[in-house]
Amino acid sequence: MVVRLVEVRDATFFYGAQEVFTHISFHVGPGEVFCLLGPNGCGKTTLLDCILGLHHLHSGSILIGGKDAESYRPGKIARQIAYVPQRHEPTFPYTVREIVTMGRAAYLRLFESPSAADRRMADEALEHIGIAHLRNRPYTQLSGGETQMVMIARALVQHTPVVILDEPTAHLDFRYELVILEVIAGMVKEKGLSIIMATHSPNHALHFHDNGINTTVAMFHKGAFFAVGNPESVLNEDNLKHLYGVKARVITLDEEGRIMKQVVPLKTM
Repeated sequence: MVVRLVEVRDATFFYGAQEVFTHISFHVGPGEVFCLLGPNGCGKTTLLDCILGLHHLHSGSILIGGKDAESYRPGKIARQIAYVPQRHEPTFPYTVREIVTMGRAAYLRLFESPSAADRRMADEALEHIGIAHLRNRPYTQLSGGETQMVMIARALVQHTPVVILDEPTAHLDFRYELVILEVIAGMVKEKGLSIIMATHSPNHALHFHDNGINTTVAMFHKGAFFAVGNPESVLNEDNLKHLYGVKARVITLDEEGRIMKQVVPLKTM
């Protein structure tokens, strides 16, 4: 039996009279990564917002844990799906530990304070992804990469089977981009989480695939999927040219016996 933690069926969405995406279908099972790949403005973030219940489809349906997303009461989706935004602007100097503990909010009653168990979960998440040393640091004093790590830790303490990430490496330096990818891969391999991730970079999907993770790529262009499949079959030079208008090469590397693939952009078309 195929387990579908999130399933999107024939989804279409409009902003007013403007069609954003049409007839989108896919599903994600346990321990899988689903990468939405495409340029700015293709509809990736809007689709994620629909899954999170922030927008309502014009037609089609979204199922979460086998139930129609429309049937979930406000806030209950947060027990099924955690969300890491592209950027989170700090407004108050909470400590890192306090920010991560806020991930338990979906399990608290109105005006209820986090328990000792909730705070312990926050500490465990910080330890798990290697940022326990930031525990007492004001959130407003972190770098961009550190901020994203904190947001991932906050998602972990929600204890959801699915995590949605919207361009999680945007604005990060070369090292932190790889750190974030390694952390996401660890979440899948060690905790069995499922990931739905919007990204600009085809190499992100290849990173997960090369690490032995069941990865699917959906190439999102002008409001529709034009190619869906595993990274090795979908990320070819013709598809990349169609998606980005870029001439690219897909190269194979042998890193100490580990075979890896990378997309190298050569020039715009």
